[in-house]
Amino acid sequence: MDGKRPYRLPFLLILASVIVTSALVGGSDEFAQSAATIVSVATAEIGHAPADFDFARTGQGAPSQWTVVSDAGASPNRVIEQSSTDRTDYRFPLAIYKPIVAKNVEVSVRFKPVSGRVDQAGGIAVRVLDADNYYVVRANALENNVRFYRVVKGRRAQIDGVNIEVTSNVWHALALKAEGDKFTIMFEGKTLFTTSDRTFASAGKIGLWTKSDSVTRFDQIAIDVLP
Repeated sequence: MDGKRPYRLPFLLILASVIVTSALVGGSDEFAQSAATIVSVATAEIGHAPADFDFARTGQGAPSQWTVVSDAGASPNRVIEQSSTDRTDYRFPLAIYKPIVAKNVEVSVRFKPVSGRVDQAGGIAVRVLDADNYYVVRANALENNVRFYRVVKGRRAQIDGVNIEVTSNVWHALALKAEGDKFTIMFEGKTLFTTSDRTFASAGKIGLWTKSDSVTRFDQIAIDVLP
């Protein structure tokens, strides 16, 4: 399942770029970009919800709780954190980024699984139609694996995955490229696997994802809309 050929990796260019404003084309829900967008919380007020996100939850349990917090290991010292510790097992908090809707997209994040007794997970959701329909790749520090799922009408089904070390309370790099029915997953800058699925063939939003009582932080969120 391991990929042998790395896919296009624009992340170094992303980190050196400025935030690019999306331009609306061809309809009310389609955006085109000439470069990647960085979701920045550099000027956000600590203790408040991050701007430009809707907050939701797949499954049962308490609502999600997303806030901007200080983290000395991040630059510039502000990150997005999901802090609700409800231990409901089938519970998946989502922070859905509102400005971009796309089918083909490459998303990268840094995430840190801070704590959790049921799970310590962080993930990227793409083609998000609503809280019950999307694709998600997630890494779990308690299970030491990376998995790719589809969520249809609130029911999650695994498509692919690998076992790999994921360390608690450490920053990790996770990336997902969705292009047509092909999905490529990277972890720590290396391709883990490429897989395919045709469940969601239309454009959707992008989201941050956690599971159950995971307290997880997110940083350096970069979104590159592809042709």
